[in-house]
Amino acid sequence: MFYPGDARALIREVDELLGRAGATAPRVGFPKAIIVPHAGYIYSGGVAASAYDAVRPARGIVERVVLLGPVHRVPVRGLATVSDQSFATPLGEIPIDREALDSLADLPQVVVSDAAHAMEHSLEVQLPFLQKTLGTFKLAPFAVGMASVAEVARVLERLWGGPETLIVISTDLSHYHAYDEARRIDGETISRIAAFATDLDHDEACGATPLNGFLQIAKDRRLSLKVLGACNSGDTAGGRDRVVGYSSFGLYEGAEPSPEEAGRTLIALARNAIEKSLFQEKALPADAPWLGQWGATFVTLTLEGRLRGCIGSLEAVRPLGVDVAENALGAAFRDPRFPRLAAGEWPRCRVEVSLLSAAKPLEFADEADLLAQVQPGVDGVILECDGRRSTFLPQVWESLPDKRAFLAELVKKADLPADTRLTRCRISRYRVAKFRE
Repeated sequence: MFYPGDARALIREVDELLGRAGATAPRVGFPKAIIVPHAGYIYSGGVAASAYDAVRPARGIVERVVLLGPVHRVPVRGLATVSDQSFATPLGEIPIDREALDSLADLPQVVVSDAAHAMEHSLEVQLPFLQKTLGTFKLAPFAVGMASVAEVARVLERLWGGPETLIVISTDLSHYHAYDEARRIDGETISRIAAFATDLDHDEACGATPLNGFLQIAKDRRLSLKVLGACNSGDTAGGRDRVVGYSSFGLYEGAEPSPEEAGRTLIALARNAIEKSLFQEKALPADAPWLGQWGATFVTLTLEGRLRGCIGSLEAVRPLGVDVAENALGAAFRDPRFPRLAAGEWPRCRVEVSLLSAAKPLEFADEADLLAQVQPGVDGVILECDGRRSTFLPQVWESLPDKRAFLAELVKKADLPADTRLTRCRISRYRVAKFRE
């Protein structure tokens, strides 16, 4: 009822929603928790996608998702779990974390109700997004009925864990007000959520019960909060007479490294990988927690100011620390444009590391529309056509500032005919955080 039942159609829709979440600057770290809406994807999928896009780097780190949403069909006293061993979507099965649920056996507010979960969309709509962004994980689901702030917070405290655990709170905002009135009400509610209020009512947020309990523990643990998206059904696929409000938030635990610290660490890892190969230097430990997040990097070597090698990843498929080390070795020893780096060259080389955001496809009507959207000096661009692909980092704009010339060189780099129409091509863009020695 809330998303396509066909796996291919569902993948396409979720990918499109994540793709439209916008090309944002890459971020080191990922949320400990997200607050997301739960309407049909046509209504609130874009707002939800803005939160799940922030979770992408957690792939390979998060092993358990604790998911709380309000009951809509079956009344419950407390927080209802399930007796099932797994949940299933068109994208596959998700194992239930029985060990986590068994650890709550002594809490009287935790009950078992398969009926409460059977048709509960507030939980169901989150699962395909989680499957696409995280891959493999175990699920601890709770359909929340009547419960106090303390009862919800106690469950979350018990399951809080470390970076291997992601908390997801499912809630919409106001229901069935006129558009302008809903914007006013929801704006006030968003401000109250950002202030960690724990007395929200169900007219403000239908998931107020799990949300209040979560905000209590988030406040106690001093999490930081970022508003990631907000709109209502009048902005997406409905009329404006009676609308439903949606918002998404990311909540972050602990201090993230500064850009300067992240840059120093990534450059040190890149240099160490090359020196280990050249001189059998001892491997530098990649023990900072954020290096375990999945990330995509490019490593560029220059020799006395001239390019000496550049190799990278366009998609995050492995831990960030591993990616930068492997790409450093690639730039030094496997770039087909250059011979292997010699030990005598190394003292005159400089290292640059670019950390990429997820690439987002551009939708354009014609070449003029594409040229209007591309941002020189900001966008890295990927061009794909007829099974060929090429990319330029944003740094390339320094030598190719003209948009037409930039795209023409991308076509040439992809080994496509010079007269290839850009409207035949798939064009995506990404942003980078650039670190130089």
